[in-house]
Amino acid sequence: MKTLYLDGSCGISGDMTVAALLELGASRDKLDAAIACLNLDGVHVHVERANSYSIAGLSFSVHVHGHDADHVHSHEEGYVEHNETKDERGETRECHEGHHHHHHEHRHLSEVYEILDRAAGTSASPANNGAISPRALETAKKIFRIIAEAESKAHGVAIEEVHFHEVGAIDSIIDILSVAVLVDDLGIDRCIVTGLNEGTGFVQTQHGKLPVPVPAVVNIAESAGIALRPTETAGEMVTPTGIGIVAALRTSDKLPAGYKILKTGIGLGTRDFGRANFLRVQIIEEESGKGSGPADCSVYALEANIDDSTPEELGYAMEKLFEAGARDVHYIPCFMKKNRPGVLLRAIADGEHLSQIETAIFTHTSTVGLRRIPVQRNCMDREFFEVETEYGKARVKKSSTGNVVRVKPEFDDVKALAEKAKTSIRDMHDLVMRKFHREDKC
Repeated sequence: MKTLYLDGSCGISGDMTVAALLELGASRDKLDAAIACLNLDGVHVHVERANSYSIAGLSFSVHVHGHDADHVHSHEEGYVEHNETKDERGETRECHEGHHHHHHEHRHLSEVYEILDRAAGTSASPANNGAISPRALETAKKIFRIIAEAESKAHGVAIEEVHFHEVGAIDSIIDILSVAVLVDDLGIDRCIVTGLNEGTGFVQTQHGKLPVPVPAVVNIAESAGIALRPTETAGEMVTPTGIGIVAALRTSDKLPAGYKILKTGIGLGTRDFGRANFLRVQIIEEESGKGSGPADCSVYALEANIDDSTPEELGYAMEKLFEAGARDVHYIPCFMKKNRPGVLLRAIADGEHLSQIETAIFTHTSTVGLRRIPVQRNCMDREFFEVETEYGKARVKKSSTGNVVRVKPEFDDVKALAEKAKTSIRDMHDLVMRKFHREDKC
């Protein structure tokens, strides 16, 4: 399994994450192709080598024709909309202490989803020839939903009423979509984030001055169980987009006791904190025989017997459990006390997601109790390959242990290609498998 370690020592923002993933080896060509699918005139991205206090890395920025002078990357993209603000010296300047401040566009979550669907070719618009995979589209939507839920809680409005400020602007959509596409391209299976360092003080927003961390960051940290570590750095080190990315990608908050670093990527931030400002991401491999303890080699089965929730409620509950970090969720028909037909809910969870998943079970089902059972898993080794067809690309998973080998295309990719080719799932499955074996992937 390919494991991404995201080091949050300097905080995190969207542009830093894109830059770090590109230096890690993700495809610039795939990124450009995905951005082209947005069909935005006058939009281009800059990727260049730079330094932050002698630390070398990549910087990533989005520019819209006619607005480059107003484009200032920093860590405060979620709230600020004023034309004037004060810098650390108290001087007023004609730009924003925020990330992507030249659009002033407000969008609801549904409008953001529509833009992403059009780009991915899942709406009535023309297909994108596989530039944005179903997995990447799902990740981008998940990040936006996490941010929307945090904004909803912060402002006391329904999620449908949330107006995205700068996070909803086109250039921030590019940031989030770019992260989703690059993570998918790298074939990341797991993501470790032990915590995020955060600054102190206040930031000027459209709602007045707010303390660091800002409400959206606090809400995401709370709901996803992400550790925030305060530092003496003046300013906002963790942005809503950055922590939204962490909440969507993270599968563990613990590093193995021993690991090898296979590759490192450095994404530079533009904010001057008086010291190097960068995001370091690494592909790591756990050292054989040195796991990080029972919490990392064990998972838990959470069970509850339910006889008074509707099928609609149970379907929605399953979605919320997956969002909370469940590895798997299923229902088993059963007969309960007084011969009542019901279901046995079973969710498989890592140790670090137990609290969120248990809360989701109590929130979205009618159960008043559940069972937590530690279990051991024995998994086959897995590799992912990408197969090119005339209708686009599909990922294929190869699982093996000893002499046992199984190969299976990812269903979402096969489904998307079948719809594009106007053929059956089975025919597309067979086509992908023929292409796979023809390329001697086995």
